[in-house]
Amino acid sequence: MGNKKTCRKAIFFDRDGTLNVDKDYLYKIEDFEWLEDAPQAIRWANERGYLVIVVTNQSGIARGYFSEKDVHRLHEWMNKDLARFGAHIDAFYYCPHLPNGSVVVYAKECDCRKPKPGLIDRACADFDISRGKSLMIGDKPRDVECAEAAGVRGVLYEGGSLAALLESELSDGRK
Repeated sequence: MGNKKTCRKAIFFDRDGTLNVDKDYLYKIEDFEWLEDAPQAIRWANERGYLVIVVTNQSGIARGYFSEKDVHRLHEWMNKDLARFGAHIDAFYYCPHLPNGSVVVYAKECDCRKPKPGLIDRACADFDISRGKSLMIGDKPRDVECAEAAGVRGVLYEGGSLAALLESELSDGRK
C-alpha cells in the first residue's frame, strides 16, 4: 500500500504574456514585470493543492541572445519574488530549441517546443500528474494546442485578471 502513487493535479502556465509582461526575449530580472494579479493566481492554485508548473519556449537561447544559466537565474528570482505573496512555482520547464537557431547545439527539431507536448509530458512523468485533473493557461493558440496534444484542458488567456480566469475555470465543477 505504501507504493501506491497518488496522481496529482497541476496548473501549467505559459510564462511570457501569461504570468509576466511579454518583453521580447526576456531574461533580465530588471526587465521582469508581473501581469495583473498573476502572483495571486499562483497563490490561489497553491492553496488549493495544485502543482504550479511553468512551461515556456525560450528560443532566445538557440538564437544566442542569452544562456540557459540566465533562464535559471530569472526563474529562481521569480520564485523568490513570489514568496512576498505567499506563493511559489513548483517547477519550470523550458524549451531552448529552434530549428534554425544560430547556436548549433540548440538548432534542432524537438518534442518540447510548444505546440508540441514534450514539456507537459515530462512534467506529468516527473510529478505523477493526472492530465484529466489538470489545466494549461497560456496567451497564444500554441499553448492551447500544446495542452490538447498532451491530453490536458487548455485555456486561452486574453488579458485581465488571471486569478478571476483561474477561479472561473476551476470553480465551476469542471475540475
